[in-house]
Amino acid sequence: MKLFWITLCCLLLVAGAALAQSGQGRITGTISDPAGAVIPGATVEAKNSQTGALYQTASTSTGNYTISSLPPGMYQLSASMPGFKQFLQTGITVLAAQTLRIDIALAVGEITETVTVDADAPLLRTETGELSHNVNTARLDDLPIMGFGSIRSSYDVTQLNPGTLNSAGYLRVNGAPANTQAIRIEGQDATMGMFQALRSYNEVGVDSIEEVAIQTSNYAAEFGQAGGGIFNMTMRSGTNAFHGSAYEYLANEALNASTPFVNTKSRVRRNDFGFTLGGPIWIPNVYDGHDKTFFFVSLEWFRQPNTIADRAYIVPTLAYREGDFRQALTGRQLGEDPLGRAIMEGTIYDPETERIVNGLRVRDPFPDNTIPKDRFDPVAAKIQEFIPMPTNSSVTNNYLAPYPADTNMARPAVKIDHNFGKGSKISFYTTRPNQNMLTDNDGIPTPATTTRPFEIRSWTHRLSFDQ
Repeated sequence: MKLFWITLCCLLLVAGAALAQSGQGRITGTISDPAGAVIPGATVEAKNSQTGALYQTASTSTGNYTISSLPPGMYQLSASMPGFKQFLQTGITVLAAQTLRIDIALAVGEITETVTVDADAPLLRTETGELSHNVNTARLDDLPIMGFGSIRSSYDVTQLNPGTLNSAGYLRVNGAPANTQAIRIEGQDATMGMFQALRSYNEVGVDSIEEVAIQTSNYAAEFGQAGGGIFNMTMRSGTNAFHGSAYEYLANEALNASTPFVNTKSRVRRNDFGFTLGGPIWIPNVYDGHDKTFFFVSLEWFRQPNTIADRAYIVPTLAYREGDFRQALTGRQLGEDPLGRAIMEGTIYDPETERIVNGLRVRDPFPDNTIPKDRFDPVAAKIQEFIPMPTNSSVTNNYLAPYPADTNMARPAVKIDHNFGKGSKISFYTTRPNQNMLTDNDGIPTPATTTRPFEIRSWTHRLSFDQ
């Protein structure tokens, strides 16, 4: 039990340290009466229209209010004060890392009466001078971002933003040096610290994203360590209604047009598919998570079959394995030795015949350029057994071994949210992108071979508590 409390305190301290870097939104404004005088002490509530989560505050002595740590989504905002009619505004869209200003003018009347406004917040953001763009899942799904040899990339949102470029491993924003961006997942840093160009190693799945906020300039000082933009990714959560999806993006040459004038089709085989499922955690007669506990699961796979057939190696020919190197002779004379004998290119000399003639070192060539088998080193002969046989009669580039080099990628993700009450929420998100493929095939068995599978396994965990 003691260990539990120590762990809980550490988690709360970590969550507290991350408050300034939250990727969530907020609503702020001023509450006034019909004459324009500010109203202190008014109760203000923001309610998530999809999860029922409530966030409450009160106006200050200057009539100002701020509701922070709002997950992106649809909200309704209400304000009440004795002696005034209740104010209710619905259809408010809260974006990631954005501040909305909604000033409220309360009308005189009974608090049991309600003045309802059905309108979103103003498009003009006046609270900060930052320049940013927000892209949600629906727009991501509409983009033609099926990868060529890779799974769909969430960073292709840059195609929608002026001044940004994501190409050939380079991510550039507003002319800043490439790959100097900062990446936030659920408000916490997820930038690849070793080499920022390898951002795909811990990239999240496209359909697990609720929204991507790209801050390109004039962002707050808390993001000052980034030179080339802030990518703030908010992950999808479950709601009070069960929702799911299944999809498949297929590329196959059978569906393509032929090359003009040639009437051929290049082989194209790519498949990106997956599913999502989210809703309240509900166990009949055990637990009802409506308005309290939610889950969201996303899993995306990418499959691209491929065969490498143009990689050539040099291995000993059948004659070379028997010690017969006559095929190595080219007939080209390179000079003469101290005895006046011709030095022919490709000749193999017997080290046991070495001697000094007139102060110069001399060796005799093996008869017929062939090494007797009884002169083979037993260790070298044993190693030679592991070298694959040639696949053609050439002396060089004589080993061609096609091998499968399929690309297999997956991006699973799980998110759990729980609302404790007004203004208190805990959230856990985890993902494990993985990729594997064979990078080579030299025909030599393990462990002597240089062939190695290319594998990526990277975990990302996020635990946050908002109060």
